[in-house]
Amino acid sequence: MTTSELTEKQPLWLLIEEKILGLSAGDLEAGKLEETIANVAKALDDTGYNVSKNGGYLIQLRSALDARIKVGKAMMEDFNAAVSALKLEDVTNPRGAMASLTDGLKGTWPAISDFDNKADVLNIIEKTRLDLYIARAKELGGEEGIRYLIGDGLSHEVIINRMGVSEEEFAKVNAAVKAELAEIARVKSLFEAAEGKPVEEKVKILINENVTDESMIEVCGLDQATIDGVKNAMEEEMKEKQRLAEEEAAKKKAEAEGPSLDNMPNDKIIEYIESIREIMEFTDKEAEIRTMGEQSAIPKAILDVAVAGPDELDKLEAKAGA
Repeated sequence: MTTSELTEKQPLWLLIEEKILGLSAGDLEAGKLEETIANVAKALDDTGYNVSKNGGYLIQLRSALDARIKVGKAMMEDFNAAVSALKLEDVTNPRGAMASLTDGLKGTWPAISDFDNKADVLNIIEKTRLDLYIARAKELGGEEGIRYLIGDGLSHEVIINRMGVSEEEFAKVNAAVKAELAEIARVKSLFEAAEGKPVEEKVKILINENVTDESMIEVCGLDQATIDGVKNAMEEEMKEKQRLAEEEAAKKKAEAEGPSLDNMPNDKIIEYIESIREIMEFTDKEAEIRTMGEQSAIPKAILDVAVAGPDELDKLEAKAGA
């Protein structure tokens, strides 16, 4: 679609046909015809074409009147009816619509197939197409209507003027559309980069890149069942990783804390107690005792006893030495 409304000077053949459309049967009677030609030519002079003084233009006018008399009605009756019957789906391809319209009329009106006339018909169809798109956008209304016209490539001037929206409203919708198009391009790029990989691997890549289910379905042609299956598998994988991480953390914690009292030989318990007594000669603060004990690789179980009270270490030592 053109991105601006066409405002070119109306072609002479259309002006002639419009004038003929307003004539009565009496105006075309033999005794009246020459007067009618002169009157129409003079009226056309006011449109910027010097018809009454131009032999070629007069021949064109006379030829159009002869066709009107032969057919028994004005060409513009058929032409306007054909244009008015056009629907949005008929004009998605303007050149195809032009060919269809002229082919449908040329049997009765051969002049419609002239090269220059076809160009003028195409121009009319372009305008009609624009009108139909604007009408459809107004039916949709608001943001949806603006999106519809942006998607068809209309300029922001046409959209603003024909839809009666503000610059700010258009800019807001246009920015959203651009962001969506950028996201579509990003998703396509990610999907294309995964070419050759199993579909499950492709889905996993897209999920990790924060692509929505809707985009995976609409842009990549994936199905929801496959997406859900991969998500479930990823959740199970994450649970397993978390379980292994927790096991590893527990293992490291146990290694750092050392064995329990039940798993330590008595001679080692006495050895650790002697080391703690040396530490306690320097400090009686629990935090410092624990820190220095850990640095000396004294098991946590022994340190817990040492800071539990002044008599607890003696009791443990007596028990181990028994």
